[in-house]
Amino acid sequence: MSLHWRFLGAFILIIVFTVSLSVGVGYYTTQEQLDTFIGELSSDEANNLARRLSQAYTSSDGWETLGAALSETGYLFDPGAEQERPEEAKEESFEFFHRESNRDRIRVVIIDVDGYVLLDNFSELLQGEVAPELDGQRVNIFDLRLRQLVGYAYIDVNREFWETESHGFLQSLLYATIMGGLLTAAMALLLATWLSRRITAPVTALTQATQAIAQRGDTALLSVTSSDELGQMSVAFNQMTTALQTQRDLRKRLLDDVSHELNTPLSIIRLEAHGLRKGLQTPTQAADQIIQEVNMLRNLARDLNWLAETESDDLRLTVEPYSIHQLLIAEVERWQPQAQMNRITLSLQSLSELPMLNLDRIRMSQALGNVIHNALQHTEAGGRVTVVATMEKGGEVGISVTDDGAGIDLADLPHIFNRLYRADRSRDRRTGGTGLGLAIARAIIEAHNGTIAVISKGLGQGTTVRFDLPLHSMTTTN
Repeated sequence: MSLHWRFLGAFILIIVFTVSLSVGVGYYTTQEQLDTFIGELSSDEANNLARRLSQAYTSSDGWETLGAALSETGYLFDPGAEQERPEEAKEESFEFFHRESNRDRIRVVIIDVDGYVLLDNFSELLQGEVAPELDGQRVNIFDLRLRQLVGYAYIDVNREFWETESHGFLQSLLYATIMGGLLTAAMALLLATWLSRRITAPVTALTQATQAIAQRGDTALLSVTSSDELGQMSVAFNQMTTALQTQRDLRKRLLDDVSHELNTPLSIIRLEAHGLRKGLQTPTQAADQIIQEVNMLRNLARDLNWLAETESDDLRLTVEPYSIHQLLIAEVERWQPQAQMNRITLSLQSLSELPMLNLDRIRMSQALGNVIHNALQHTEAGGRVTVVATMEKGGEVGISVTDDGAGIDLADLPHIFNRLYRADRSRDRRTGGTGLGLAIARAIIEAHNGTIAVISKGLGQGTTVRFDLPLHSMTTTN
């Protein structure tokens, strides 16, 4: 079952449960309140009637005004008495008589202290007969002047009528509640459908995009329509897709460049061998050319091995205290013959009191050598390459290799550390290198918790490659 239907099913269950609970609670609560109301109605009516009858008996010193008292309270309607009463009393009686129809459904039987019937508003018992056992609530009627019991009033609320009426009311209420609940459920269902689609749409799109990547290599980006967790998921997927596409492009470029770097010397070796076989080349010339191309292949294989080590767990540093000043002196001396052969001035500007650092001397020499070698390759005869080492205020050793050579186009700077990347693609392999030197140098420097950067103002403006090595690994000083 899809996530959409799971969400929708869960929403439907919640809606049905909520509506059913609301209808049930509303129905039974109303029923309880009606039952309570009927009970309170009987008690209140009895107390009010007892007070009025006691007042009527006391004022007339007998039962003569009994009918009028019942008429005033609305339990007995007497047209003759209505005509004789003052206008205000008529209005009061009319108000009581036309009050809610509840009094028409309440039986009142009044008896004296001897048990004889004085009045039955339903006319079921005759005046003067002995009262049978009566239902309802009994209240006492007193002579308020003498504080003496003079009779009783039985008030019987017609519960069957009230239950029938309340049942009809509850049925109407239940019908209205169910219709309202169905309308609410329909609106909630529409909202739930929209919400479930909104939740599952990005997940579905993510699934389809993932399948497209796995099956066809398609790296299309997802549309981001919100800033919530689902939108953040789409943004994260797009970042991953972009990084994946970048890695694919770099891998393709790496394969293409490696293939080119391998095919070129192999083709030259093949041509030299054919020329030697056909006598077009002297053995010495062919051997020199073949040796040169084999050296190119060996250097490429070495650089690829070094790069593989730096980008995997195989890069293990043999760390030991070593003078960074002595390392720079040794590296400059190592590259001095090539600089002199190309008529380039290679110099070192370093403080002798630079600290000793915990570092891998061979790996650091490899990184520095790659950078110095690149500088020499891109500097014309008569140019200068300067290696400078300083102590920085931030507690770091700064090492920079600066040349006044060809420089780097600003558009190439963001890619300068990419594997096999050469800013000038037309440059000869013997002067342009394999494009792996800076990638290897960056991996080594970062393995020492340092940073590396390439600075150039543009073509013809020279280039500076700068290392910054932290001093937290410092042991002693020279």
